[in-house]
Amino acid sequence: MLIIEELSVEVGGKPILNQINMEIPDGETHILFGPNGSGKTSLMMTIIGFSGYKVTHGKITFQGEDITYMPVHERARLGVGVSFQRPPTINGLKTKDLVALCARNKPVDVDSLADMLNFKGFLERDVNRNFSGGEIKRSELLQLMAQEPELVLLDEPESGVDLENIVLLGEVVNTLLERGVKQPRGILPHAHLKKRTKSALVITHTGHILDYITADRGQVLYNGNLCCSRNAREILKWIREYGYEECVRCTM
Repeated sequence: MLIIEELSVEVGGKPILNQINMEIPDGETHILFGPNGSGKTSLMMTIIGFSGYKVTHGKITFQGEDITYMPVHERARLGVGVSFQRPPTINGLKTKDLVALCARNKPVDVDSLADMLNFKGFLERDVNRNFSGGEIKRSELLQLMAQEPELVLLDEPESGVDLENIVLLGEVVNTLLERGVKQPRGILPHAHLKKRTKSALVITHTGHILDYITADRGQVLYNGNLCCSRNAREILKWIREYGYEECVRCTM
């Protein structure tokens, strides 16, 4: 699904990522751990193609196609979707209209999708205007459900979310990724019956999201370097007991 080779990135002339190598196979969900400021969001922004993140070396391949210098909208059309940690407010654009745009010309029942996320009452409001943290996350997931991307990028999905919302978000993410452990409020009940093909990279600082979603592998990004790759829960246990620095030393 995604192959990153020897990727180095700078922002404003400052090196942010150094020689990153990563591979996410079809149907796998990977967790990216790291302290604040380690480069996790910068890696996500580079994968999606945001301006300001300059690739100085390396290559990003998505489903066999080189997307290293491809514009954001072309990556989205290919099937790369993203949920931001702090998405902007968009005054004058109703949430329901943005969700319809995310469907990429496919027929979509916006009301039904919103109902699954207990979000129907927000469709007529401007995007993210006066939304709480949990409401923003539900809005982001609603857009992803309409888009149905092949690769889902989630930046700190548990950030600013209360317990009730994070349970719902975890159920929806699992279903979006065809993991179908549960059938949240009727969302795609057939998802667990077919072969899983959708992949994800989930960025987390605390690791709390692992209580609500299923992951295949974990990796640690520290000071712009990818330094560990193994079972996600093992990594989280090690970080909680010894901290990130000790986790890095263990791999040196």
